[in-house]
Amino acid sequence: MRILNASVMGLMSVVALLSGCVSTPGVRPPDAPETLRPPANQVLAFETLATGVQIYECQASRDQPALFEWVFKAPEAELFDRTGRKVGKHYAGPTWESTDGSTVVGELKARESGPDPNAIPWLLLSAKSHSGTGVFSRISSIQRLQTVEGKAPSRPCSRENAEQVARVPYKAAYYFYVAKP
Repeated sequence: MRILNASVMGLMSVVALLSGCVSTPGVRPPDAPETLRPPANQVLAFETLATGVQIYECQASRDQPALFEWVFKAPEAELFDRTGRKVGKHYAGPTWESTDGSTVVGELKARESGPDPNAIPWLLLSAKSHSGTGVFSRISSIQRLQTVEGKAPSRPCSRENAEQVARVPYKAAYYFYVAKP
């Protein structure tokens, strides 16, 4: 019973932490190119810092089957708050899942290369679907900014290594927006 209570208390503290960030005075949207800003009727709810990998597979090109290329498959990352506490995970969909069980699946709206040519692009996504009743259940838009690494491998992709999977480390900040109250 104590273990269950500790788990419930831990979950409640994460929910309180994230929900406490919603519309908190002083929480300011990050600097981002105009094309990556959410609609004006949305406000920043909270941010997470992601550490994980971008997964690629060496495959024949769709347009030219004799040529091979690294194809993005999915992200796989843990999400942390600014204090370093794990608050969720990020995976294929693209999906963000909170430790409270709620999820949001995003749909790409805009992409910019970002300032680091060696990092994956910055993105703006809109919420395509939700599940659960926790912190991700109200999210309308998601930004991926401040990316570090994560680009497709520079090593060759050819018939000889077709179907090889590469897991490329990356870091990013994700910003989650909700409709203005």
